[in-house]
Amino acid sequence: MDRHLHLISDGSFSEQHLQIVKRIQAEIDYLHIREKNKTAKDILEIIGALENIGLPLEKIIVNDRVDIAVIKQCAGIQLAFHSPSIPLVKESFPELKAGKSVHSLAEAEQAQQEGADYVLYGHIYSSKSKANQQPRGLTELQEMTNALSVPVYAIGGITPERAKEVTAAGAGGIAVMSGIWQAEDPVQTVRAYRQALNI
Repeated sequence: MDRHLHLISDGSFSEQHLQIVKRIQAEIDYLHIREKNKTAKDILEIIGALENIGLPLEKIIVNDRVDIAVIKQCAGIQLAFHSPSIPLVKESFPELKAGKSVHSLAEAEQAQQEGADYVLYGHIYSSKSKANQQPRGLTELQEMTNALSVPVYAIGGITPERAKEVTAAGAGGIAVMSGIWQAEDPVQTVRAYRQALNI
């Protein structure tokens, strides 16, 4: 099974992030541009900079901003509860891959029913970005992967060591944020994730 590694931007995309992407782009399947505080112009500039370092547009997923994903012909769009609906996006732009962020089995089943290409589910383990929230754990992840036919990508506190447990629970891959951006050696870390996913 081909398991995917999604890297999610952390809301403060900078030249340093760009240099990390430049070194690891061959090892990741998708880069999500998740920059909630940036304008459309800022996000377009980030995508332009990523193109300049050779990251293919078919590896870029834009959070929430369908307009930008369409303008730049990116791989897809990541939708949240406040985003346009999946049917609306799929009907208008069938070429876009549409993922949905979900936090329960009911949400995931609804997303699949509406035509989502995949769901992003978490947080699985305790994570810095959700310090005050109870992690959802592997049991619920397993229930979800058993119930859905679309891929479930797990997010939240996933280390290379934990990636094996997550894929054993049926996840189609993982999404990582601080695990890569804050790693001492991002290249080595990404390779460790990749190795854990390919087992």
